[in-house]
Amino acid sequence: MTQTEPAQTGPAADVCPVHNFNYTENKPVGTWLDAYDKFRDESPVYWNEFGPGFWTVVNYEGILEVLQKADTFSNSVVTALDPNPQYKWIPEMLDGAEHLQWRQQLGPLFSPKAMEKLEGKVRQRASDLIDEILANGRDSCDFMRDFAQRYPTSIFLELMGLPVDELDQFMEWEHTILHSSGDDQAAMQQEKLGAMQAVMGRFASVIAERRIEPRDDIVSKSLEFQVDGKPVTDADLLSFCLLMFMAGLDTVSVTLGWAFYHLATHPEDLASIVEQPEGIPTAIEEFLRAYAIVIPARKVMKDIEIQGCPMKAGDMVNIPLNAATRDEAAFEDAKTVDIERSPNNHIAFGAGPHRCLGSHLARRELRIALEEWHKRIPNYRLLPGSELIETGGQMGLTSLPLQWDLA
Repeated sequence: MTQTEPAQTGPAADVCPVHNFNYTENKPVGTWLDAYDKFRDESPVYWNEFGPGFWTVVNYEGILEVLQKADTFSNSVVTALDPNPQYKWIPEMLDGAEHLQWRQQLGPLFSPKAMEKLEGKVRQRASDLIDEILANGRDSCDFMRDFAQRYPTSIFLELMGLPVDELDQFMEWEHTILHSSGDDQAAMQQEKLGAMQAVMGRFASVIAERRIEPRDDIVSKSLEFQVDGKPVTDADLLSFCLLMFMAGLDTVSVTLGWAFYHLATHPEDLASIVEQPEGIPTAIEEFLRAYAIVIPARKVMKDIEIQGCPMKAGDMVNIPLNAATRDEAAFEDAKTVDIERSPNNHIAFGAGPHRCLGSHLARRELRIALEEWHKRIPNYRLLPGSELIETGGQMGLTSLPLQWDLA
C-alpha cells in the first residue's frame, strides 16, 4: 500500500489524499483493520488510483452519510472495481421504489418471528457439527473449514430449498465470487461472472421445479412476488436467488471466524463467555462492531462534496464498514474489543434503506453457535505456529486452526 504524490489521475488530488493499492489482496491477519484505522487518522476520505480509481470514505460520519443518501449514492454496483456490472443482485442492487417493493415482500420471511421458528433447527445443526468435530477424540480442527463455513451455509441452503449435499460446490462458487484476489482485474471479473452464471444455472432448475411443485422455502414464496403490480420475471428471480446465495453462504461464516479468533487469543474473554453465557448476545454485538467485514460500494449519481472532497457523478465510492465502527469519534476506545460494551449502536449491518435484511437470522446463528460450542469445547486456543491470512474485499480469515484440551 503506497501513497502517491498528488497526481493528474486522481480527482481533487490537491485537496484529498491519493493512494494506490489493491484492497482485495490477501494479507496477514489484522493488516486490513490496521490499514483502514491508519487511513482514517490521515483523512476521512481519499482517492484510490487502483483499477478504475475510486473514492474511499473511512470515518463514521462520512460512511453514514453515504449509506443514508440513497438518491445520491446508488446501490446499483457491488464493487468499486466494476463501475458498470453485467449482473444485478436483487434487491441489493436496486434503488428507489423498486427496491422498496422487494424489501416489503421479503421482510416477513426474515422477521424476528419467522427466525424464532428456526431456533431448534439451527441449534441441532450446530450440535451435530460439533459432534463430528469431537468424533474419535479429536483435539483440534480448522474452525473455518470444519464449522464456520458449514454451519450457517447448510441452514441457508435449506431455507432456499437447495440440497445440503451440494454444499461443497456452492462454497466453491461463493469463494470465487466474494474472495477472488489478484492484480489481473479483467481475469478476476471473468472468473466471478462464470461462477455467478453457474449459480444462476443451478437456481434456474430449482425455480422450474418449484413452479410445478411449490414447497415451504424462499424460492417457492418468491414466485408469488410482484413489482409494479406484475409478477417478477424469471431473470429477476434468478438475480434475487444469486443475492440470497451470496448473503447466506458467507457473512455469518466470516463473522464467526473473527469471534472465535478473538476468543482464542484473549483467554480472559473466553473465560467470561464460558462462565457467563448470558453475556453472549452483548459479546456478539461487539464482534460485529470491531470486526465489521463488509466493504460496500456506491456510484455517485450527482456531484456532491463529502468532508471536503468533491465527488462527481459517475465516480465510485468504497465504504469499508469497519472504518466506521472503529472510529473513535463514534465509539469510545473504538479499536479495543470490549465484550461488555454497552450501548453499542454499530452499523455492521449497514444503515439506510439497504440495511441488511438478514440481521435477525445472523444474530440468532451467531448466538447459538457460541452457546453450543462453549458448552462442549470451553478451553481452546490457536494451534501453535499458525500463520493466519485474511481476505481483503470482504474481510475474513481463510483458516483458523484451533486446539483444545480433552476432558
